[in-house]
Amino acid sequence: MTGTTAERLFAETVMPHLDDALTLARWLTGNATDAQDVVQEACLRAFKALERGAVENPRAWLLAITRNAAFTWLARNRPKSLVLTADPDMEETTFAGERPETPEEAVIAATDVHRMEEAMAALPQAYRETIVMREINGLAYRDIAELTGVPIGTVMSRLARARNLLIAALAEPRLESKS
Repeated sequence: MTGTTAERLFAETVMPHLDDALTLARWLTGNATDAQDVVQEACLRAFKALERGAVENPRAWLLAITRNAAFTWLARNRPKSLVLTADPDMEETTFAGERPETPEEAVIAATDVHRMEEAMAALPQAYRETIVMREINGLAYRDIAELTGVPIGTVMSRLARARNLLIAALAEPRLESKS
């Protein structure tokens, strides 16, 4: 494959899905700077992999590469931790909206976004990646199952549990300090 052909194929296959890859990496790593490193590594892997042939579902393919690159990056750069869950198959490895019209609405919206980000960050990694792939990246259950290597029923179960954990976390009243 010539350099020009490889660049064209990369631009057609990978570039349209970089925002989705960055979103997934951000949720998996927990910060934008680390996510950029992960996506850069994923792009290098994708570029090399394009030499092997055509890609059937470029978006799912890139997200799978991004997920694997994120896990590799996390293993190298983050300490191991123990996570206890009720799910025996679990492994630990700005929601955009319209700009509020008033300052009060802006404060409420910022608080809501912060609470959602905190609740998402508190989810076990398998739940977090599943809900991000479904609700933020819009992947089908089948694609998520293929990407994560688990049955569709497990994907559905993880989504239900993640949603329930988010609802519970967001339903808890917050103690605001009085000044």
